Amino acid sequence: MADFLRIERDGPIAIVTMNRPETRNALSDEDVVDAFVRCCADINADLSVRVLVLTGAGPAFSSGGNLKTLRDTVGSGLGEPSMSRYAYRDGIQRIPMALYNLEVPTIAAVNGPAYGAGNDLACMCDVRIASERAVFAESFVKLGLTPGDGGAWLLPRVVGMSRACEMSFTGEPISARQALEWGMVSRVVAAEELMPAALDMAGRIAANSGPALRMTKRLLREGQHTRLDTLLEMSAACQALAHHTAEHESALEAALQRMSK
Repeated sequence: MADFLRIERDGPIAIVTMNRPETRNALSDEDVVDAFVRCCADINADLSVRVLVLTGAGPAFSSGGNLKTLRDTVGSGLGEPSMSRYAYRDGIQRIPMALYNLEVPTIAAVNGPAYGAGNDLACMCDVRIASERAVFAESFVKLGLTPGDGGAWLLPRVVGMSRACEMSFTGEPISARQALEWGMVSRVVAAEELMPAALDMAGRIAANSGPALRMTKRLLREGQHTRLDTLLEMSAACQALAHHTAEHESALEAALQRMSK
């Protein structure tokens, strides 16, 4: 079986493709979870990476859970509820933790349907760009399930509580255009323009200081749950570090030269 993630580099941009179209890039198999965790750890350790673009091979972004895996290895096939709890905690729930702790900005290039955990995977990314062929659904309830991978935390932060409730309680899909209207994606483009648009945005991000990007993302993450005075203290500490980077010195010098002309 081919590796689930195909990882390519374009300078400071890491292009990560979920590469199992025969399962519509389903997420719940153990090797899939391991691939995401390993990928995020490697990128965190590689300071030359400044942005990650995530997309799917084939017609789907991700179908979410592999139904056979859901039954046999995380569901009723395990025989008792406590075993399912551990299966989730030690399985697919490692993906949101790995992506949440990924230090570089992430762009989801959503090429097709993103259902269930696939929808939540898109929400784990910092920026979402959708193909006109993309469809989004928080579809767990359609299988008599609840969001098991953090969707109840992620989705309200992306679309607001009322719309997150609508998606979660009905399980019904929304189109790329509706996702744009709801603020779930930044833009919608023709299918053939998806990767060029995502890579253009990635390039504009990667043109900036690597250390500043990583610290800015950390501040945005912390700002979701901490007090203002705590965040201001963290901001001062990050800014003190940023003032002493070579990237800041060169950018400041260039700006001063422009002003003197």
